[in-house]
Amino acid sequence: MSEVSAERPLKPRSISELRDVAQPPEVRGRRNAEHWTASLYLRNISPYLTWLLLRTPISANGVTGLMILTGWSIAGALLIPGIWGALLGLVLGQLQMLVDCSDGEVARWRRTSSPAGAFLDAVGHYSTESLIPLALAIRAAGYPFEAPADYLYTTLGALLALVIVLNKALNDMVRVARANYGAPKLTYSESESAPRGGALALARKVAKFLPFHRIFHSVELTMVIFAAAVVGLFVGEVLAMRWVLVLLLGVGLVTLFGHFVAIMSSKRVRA
Repeated sequence: MSEVSAERPLKPRSISELRDVAQPPEVRGRRNAEHWTASLYLRNISPYLTWLLLRTPISANGVTGLMILTGWSIAGALLIPGIWGALLGLVLGQLQMLVDCSDGEVARWRRTSSPAGAFLDAVGHYSTESLIPLALAIRAAGYPFEAPADYLYTTLGALLALVIVLNKALNDMVRVARANYGAPKLTYSESESAPRGGALALARKVAKFLPFHRIFHSVELTMVIFAAAVVGLFVGEVLAMRWVLVLLLGVGLVTLFGHFVAIMSSKRVRA
């Protein structure tokens, strides 16, 4: 990476210059923080969006606000019945991740990174990934609702949202526990995360080969819902959504339990 000049201009002079500053190796090489879509293609196009944003007065936190609104709009799109609502949700899921790439790039160029930005980023992902299951539940229940039968699916959707939020919060709980104890920050190395015990180590290898636990990110959730909508063209929209809701809840409960056991058996919560 080229040296960042103290006289850096307010606006980048080229995309190459912007990449050097906004996408340093420590960002592109992050083990846990970079979504696969970013590595696959979004980081290749995000500098062009960042280039445009840097020509406006919007702050990095303002861009994160756009990311949050884009995430909420995913759930709104999924309320549109049929294949088109699911397709719009799929597109918006990709757009949210693109904006998510750009907010950090704006912050790094302007040197305005802050805890507030990290907090807002977490708000965006937590809220989006809890609203999507609720929208899925409404699709599964059908509209208008028939009481009390259809309330079963809205209840299952609320439970799925809770499971997803708890699963995400476990990682934050680890960081809070370590900070309160005075332990050093995690490096997210393999040795820290590896569980003790042969069965748990085997389960971790299986999860790496079949990473079903990653299905609860907004991108993957929109992909699953879109696939269910395609199946719904043949078997019926409501039936397809009900099956995928039940499937996601079952996988979610297994993931939450496995995540908890993996944390307790690793060095992350050891003194």
